[in-house]
Amino acid sequence: MIENLKNKAVENKDKHATLRKEGLHLLVKIAIVGVVGFMIFTFIFGGYKVKDYMMDPYISYGDFVLYYRMENDLHVGDVVTLQKEDEKQVRRIVAGAGDTVDITEEGLHINGALQFEPNITHHTLPYEKGIRFPITLKEDEWFVLADNRQDALDSRVYGVVKTKEIEGKVITLVRRNMI
Repeated sequence: MIENLKNKAVENKDKHATLRKEGLHLLVKIAIVGVVGFMIFTFIFGGYKVKDYMMDPYISYGDFVLYYRMENDLHVGDVVTLQKEDEKQVRRIVAGAGDTVDITEEGLHINGALQFEPNITHHTLPYEKGIRFPITLKEDEWFVLADNRQDALDSRVYGVVKTKEIEGKVITLVRRNMI
């Protein structure tokens, strides 16, 4: 009888040690997944909850954008996140290196051609206190505009955006009503 109790005590001790070991392995796996996830969202991808209406109707206030930080091949038409005027912004690239941008009462001209922009809600006009046009972009410079052009904070106000100021290219949009 005493021998049986000793055997059960040893078995319980072994089970307890096994459970503890399995729990420790689980915690290590969770920590690894957490570190890998942190690294991916720090160096490869980024997320941002939009805090303005300047990209309406494409991106609205409260929408969440996922962007790819390692994009080196940007093009006119890409929607990007950038850091400008001490705040993160989402804007559309309308011109790149070598392009000449002019904004007149007629609208946006790139390399002398008036741009047809069917998805833009308001006419593109210059700002009185903005930059002077025309402007020719140098290497690693981009001209970005908000889709909602009325009173928007974009390159008409702060000028060209350097490639190093662009944090990433938007790859996914999650509407605020889906969050």
